[in-house]
Amino acid sequence: MELEKVYDPRAAEPEIYKYWLDGGYFKGVADTQKRPFSIVIPPPNVTGQLHLGHAFDNTVQDILTRMKRMQGYAAVWVPGTDHAGIATQIKVEEELRKEGLTRYDLGREKFLERVWEWKEKYGGRIIEQLKLLGSSCDWDRERFTMDEGCSRAVREVFVALYEKGLIYKGSRIINWCPHCVTALSDTEVEHEEQAGHFWHIKYQIKDSDEFLIVATTRPETMLGDTGVAVHPDDERYAHLVGKTVILPLMNREIPIIADEYVDRDFGTGCVKMTPCHDPNDFEVGQRHGLEQILVLDNDAKVINGGKYNGLDRYDARREIVADLESLGLLVKVEEHAHNVGKCYRCGTTVEPITSPQWFVKMEPLAAPAIEVVKDGRMKFVPERFAKTYLNWMDNVRDWCISRQLWWGHQIPAWYCADCGEITVSRTDPTECAHCGSAKIERDPDVLDTWFSSALWPFSVFGWPDKTPELDFWYPTTVVTPGYEIIFFWVARMIFSGLEHMDDVPFRTAYIHGIVRDDQGRKMSKSLGNGIDPQVIIDKYGADALRMNMISGVSPGNDMRFYIERCESMRNFANKIWNASRFVLMNLTVTDATLPDALELEDKWILTRLNAAIREVTDNLERYELGVAATKLYDFLWDDFCDWYIELTKPRLNGDDATANANAQRVLLYVLSETLKLLHPFMPFITEKIWQSLPNADGAIMVSRYPEYDAKLDFAADADAFTLVIDAIRAVRARRAEMNVPPSKRPILTVVTAKTDVFTDSRDLLRKLAYAEDVTVLSAAPSSVDGLVAVVTDAATLYMPLAQLVDLDAERARIGRDIEKTKKEIASTEGKLANTEFTAKAPDRVVQVERDKLVKAQALLANLEQSLRNL
Repeated sequence: MELEKVYDPRAAEPEIYKYWLDGGYFKGVADTQKRPFSIVIPPPNVTGQLHLGHAFDNTVQDILTRMKRMQGYAAVWVPGTDHAGIATQIKVEEELRKEGLTRYDLGREKFLERVWEWKEKYGGRIIEQLKLLGSSCDWDRERFTMDEGCSRAVREVFVALYEKGLIYKGSRIINWCPHCVTALSDTEVEHEEQAGHFWHIKYQIKDSDEFLIVATTRPETMLGDTGVAVHPDDERYAHLVGKTVILPLMNREIPIIADEYVDRDFGTGCVKMTPCHDPNDFEVGQRHGLEQILVLDNDAKVINGGKYNGLDRYDARREIVADLESLGLLVKVEEHAHNVGKCYRCGTTVEPITSPQWFVKMEPLAAPAIEVVKDGRMKFVPERFAKTYLNWMDNVRDWCISRQLWWGHQIPAWYCADCGEITVSRTDPTECAHCGSAKIERDPDVLDTWFSSALWPFSVFGWPDKTPELDFWYPTTVVTPGYEIIFFWVARMIFSGLEHMDDVPFRTAYIHGIVRDDQGRKMSKSLGNGIDPQVIIDKYGADALRMNMISGVSPGNDMRFYIERCESMRNFANKIWNASRFVLMNLTVTDATLPDALELEDKWILTRLNAAIREVTDNLERYELGVAATKLYDFLWDDFCDWYIELTKPRLNGDDATANANAQRVLLYVLSETLKLLHPFMPFITEKIWQSLPNADGAIMVSRYPEYDAKLDFAADADAFTLVIDAIRAVRARRAEMNVPPSKRPILTVVTAKTDVFTDSRDLLRKLAYAEDVTVLSAAPSSVDGLVAVVTDAATLYMPLAQLVDLDAERARIGRDIEKTKKEIASTEGKLANTEFTAKAPDRVVQVERDKLVKAQALLANLEQSLRNL
C-alpha cells in the first residue's frame, strides 16, 4: 500500500484509534499462561480537563503498557475518574448560584441528584480527551470512585478499620477551611512564608502589679486562652507556677503552668495556651487539663468572645490590637515572617480548630508501610523519593478523614438519640446496635476523597470479592504519580494495600515532576501561561506532543515545555514518513527476512539497530524513558534516514538484481523493527506506516517487540564502517564550510592504516563524498601542494581544491582546530590526572575519557601534519 505524500495526523489519528478500539486491542485478559503487567491510572478528577500534566503522566503509562503488551505480557491499563469531593461540589454550587440557589435550598437528596446529573454531562470529558493522546486503556474496565463496586469497597474498609479500633471519632485539632467549610487533612494544607507580625502583650498576674509578656502572631485567638505556660526549669518564673493571670479584654482568670514544650530561650519564655486553636497548645492542654474554649466558628467568625462576637477573624484582630493598645497592654509589635497554612483547593488561610471528626489511627498502619520500602519489596524511582516517603511516614499523624460536604462517600455511622452510642455497619441499620432504639440518625459528613483513592489498586479489580482479575493482576506493576501526591496518594495506597490485601499495591512507584512553562514557571490561570494539549494535538499531532514531553526527561525532575519542540517532533514524524515512503516506493520484495549476503553498510546498520534495541529496552525497563526516546530519535534520524537510506541507493539504482533485492530486504527489516521499537512512543504514525508494509500481520501494537539478537552484532565490521562514515561526514563538512557545490567532484585521496576498509568502500565514498574518483594509500603522497586536507582520527583525506579555496584561510582554520584540540587534550589529561575523579568515577566513565584522549591525540597529529603539508 502506497503512503500518501504528506502525513496528516488530524485525519489519521482518529481513524487509527477507531481501528484499535474496533479490534479490541486494548482489552486486558487475565491469561495465566502469560506474565501479568498492570497499571491503574491515577484517576483524574471528574471535574477535570486535560492539561499537560495529564498528558505527560498518561504518555508515560501508555509507553510502558504498549511495550509490555508487545513483549507478550498479559497487560492491562485500568482507567477511571475520581469523584473529587470538594472540587465537584464547588462546581455544582457555582452553577446553583447562577440560579440564585444554594445547596441548602435544594436539600441533600436533590442536591446530590444535581451533582450526578452534572457528572453524567461533564464527567466523561477528560476520558475522551485522554483518548486523543492514544491512551491504550482497557475502556471496558473504566471505573469511578463512587461507582457501586468502589463504594462497597470503601464501606468495607471503613467498617473493618473501625472494628479493629483503627478508625475512631474524637475531638482533636484539625485544619479547617472557612471558605470550603470543611476539615482538611495535614497533606491538604500547603504552607507558604508570609510577612506578619509578633504582637507582645502584657498578662497581669492576679493580685500583683507584675505582668507576664507573651507574644502571638494571631491576637484574635487570645480570646480562647486558658493558660500561660513556662518551662519547668526556668528560674525566672518558677515562683509563679500554680498562680494565675488575668486574660486581657476577657478578664478571665487562667493558670500559669510548667511544661517542657516551652522554649525558654525564645522570646520571653512565656507562651499563651489556646487549646482549641493550636495543635501544640492542644497537646499541652491535654496534659494539664486546660479548659477548651472555641472562639472561631465554621466561617472563621468570633464566638465566645464577648463584644467581638460575630466579627470576621481579621476584623476582630484589628479591634483587639486597638483595644490592647488603648489599655496600655500592647508592649510592642515586631515584623515577623512565618509559615501560613493554605487550603490546597481554594488558597484560603486555614484555621486550626478543635472539632469532633473521624480519624484513622496511623501508627499501626505506618509501621508495615515503612518496612516494605526499607526491605525493597516496593521501590521508588528515583530512589531519593524513598527518603521523602519515609521521613513523612516516620512522623505521620492520625489522618482526619471526615469532610463537611454532601458529595462523596457518606460515613456509615449512625448516632442513637436514646443511648448516645454509635452504630457502624456494612448495611444501613434500622435500629441502634447497642440499645435497639429506632431513633438513629446517620452522620451527615462524607469521607476524604483520598480515602477511596487509596483503595484504587485493588477496588478496581473487584475487591472485596476475590476475583480472577484481582488474583492475577494484584499487586500492580507500577504506579506513575507526580511527586506532589506522594503523601496524598502513594503512601495511603501502600498502607491500605498492606492492611487489606496483605501485600504492596505496586512493585514500583515511578515518580515524575511537574510540567512547567518555557521560563520554568508553574502553569496557572493567574499567570496565563497554561497550554491546552488539545490545541497542540490539533496543530502538531499527538505523536509530536508525546515525543516532545518524553525526550530527554529524567525521572523525578520537573520539565520545561517548549512549543517549538513540538514543531521539531512534527518534523521528526515527517522524516520517518518520507523515509518509509522511499522504502515502499523502492520495494518489489515482500519478504523482510535478512539475506545471507550482507554488505558492510548492512552489517553496520543492523549492528546499530541491535544496539538501539538493547539500549532502548534496557532504558525502558529502568524507567529511563527520556533517554530511550532520545536514542530512538538519534538512530532514526541519523543512522537510518540520513545514512543508511543514502548508502542503499547505489544498489537500488544499480543493475545487479540480487544486490537490489538484498538492499530492499534489509531496508524493510530495519524499518519494520524500528517502527515496532518506536511504537510505544509514537503509536499513531507507526501504526499508519505499519499497515502499509507488505510484511505487516495485524496491528503493530500487538506485534512482537524487537529483541537483541547476538547473530546480528557485527561489531568489528560496524566499527570499521563507522570510520568510513566519519570520513564522509568530515569531507561534507569541509565542502560546506568552503561553499563547494556538489557539482564539483574532485579526486579524493585517502591516506589511512585501514586501507582494506576504505578500499572496500570506494564506491560509497565516490557517491557520498562527491568525488570523481577515490584513491586509497597507506602513506601520504610525495607532494601535497594545492591539496586541502580533511582529518579524522583514522584517515587524512586530500582534495585538489586549491583553486576553490583561500589557502591562507585554510591555514588559519587548521590552526584554530589545532588550538581547540590542544585545549581538549589538556582538559582530558587534567581530568585523568585528578585522582579523586579516577578513584570515584565508574570504570566505564574513566575509560571513556581515556578513549577520548587517544582520539584527540591522533587528531592533533593529523592536523599538524596537514598544516605542514599546506
